[in-house]
Amino acid sequence: MILEELKTYRRDLHQIPELGFDLFKTHQYVKDKLISFGYEPKVYAKTGLVAVKKGKSKKAVAFRADMDALPVKEATNVSFKSLHEGKMHACGHDGHTAMLLGFAHYVSLQPTPNETIVFLFQPAEEGPGGAKVMIEEGALSDYFVTKVFGLHLFPGLDEGLVGIKDGPMLARNAEFDFDIIGVSSHGAQPHQGKDAVLAASMLVTLFNQIISRYIDPLEPAVITTGTINGGEARNIISNKVSISGTIRAFNDDIFETLKQKMNDMISGVKIAYGVDITGAIVDYYPAVINDSHLYHVVKKSLDPKVIVDIKPYTFSEDFAYYQKAVPGIFSFIGTKNIEKDYIHPLHSNYFNFDEKVLVNGYNFYINVCKTLGIY
Repeated sequence: MILEELKTYRRDLHQIPELGFDLFKTHQYVKDKLISFGYEPKVYAKTGLVAVKKGKSKKAVAFRADMDALPVKEATNVSFKSLHEGKMHACGHDGHTAMLLGFAHYVSLQPTPNETIVFLFQPAEEGPGGAKVMIEEGALSDYFVTKVFGLHLFPGLDEGLVGIKDGPMLARNAEFDFDIIGVSSHGAQPHQGKDAVLAASMLVTLFNQIISRYIDPLEPAVITTGTINGGEARNIISNKVSISGTIRAFNDDIFETLKQKMNDMISGVKIAYGVDITGAIVDYYPAVINDSHLYHVVKKSLDPKVIVDIKPYTFSEDFAYYQKAVPGIFSFIGTKNIEKDYIHPLHSNYFNFDEKVLVNGYNFYINVCKTLGIY
């Protein structure tokens, strides 16, 4: 029974969460399964794997699963709890890998497809972007991939539903880290110092005004300062404060405006408070923008009763890099179940789901292949 197979994969993987590109146990587990199905997997991006079912056509369709976990201490009480302290599959990547392994097993038992099918098992989605490395090392071009599909388990949708979106779906993102450098002095003689706390506070306030005063209110955008650290004692003017955060937008012009205005604010605070500010805004993932033709392929492949045309979300996903290389579409598999308390968001240390939803992803892949005429 396919559900039992998928549950086994998911539970085995859930117990061995690993981070970034260092997915050595996960890599070996997936590799062993693929070999047992008759594939000859090749290594990309240090611990990524690509398996191929050759078709009648040289053209290929790719299906991708991310395999990495998060530095989160698991708080669930499941029997297959993480064995790696401080690490957890809190974003469902164990489920993604299980679904694609199940699909790869299914394909291995089928006759020669009309198009080559490529299975992408990717590290480092949570950072720093394993998809980009996979592509640079040839994971698409080596197999003449012309389109790519990806799935993500999602507690924002009820079990049994599939979220699809034509066009922009997930935001482009960047992260910022800045050090505000002042001059220390006694708190009773503030005029002798340059107050890094005061300057940092103003900088955070100004960042928060950018969206409301420089961006069209109909354009989605986010600037979040997530950390602020500094100071030595209650009666000392601080000489250093560090801040960090993230920015999100769907439109590239809006994204560049956010960065430009942030740099303008930094220049103004440096002059106004006499401080120095070092650091940078570092671009990470592009926006996930779904191909319109593939959106209609997916829509046609699904039971109309399970389809939800979702709004865009300001999450980010390195699946976007695949879409920069070839047409692609990313979709959500609903996991929300209030009665069973499967309501916790992605990245929560309580995140979990009823494993029957893995069959929905497995069937998604099969039905897409049928709609494309691959089988």
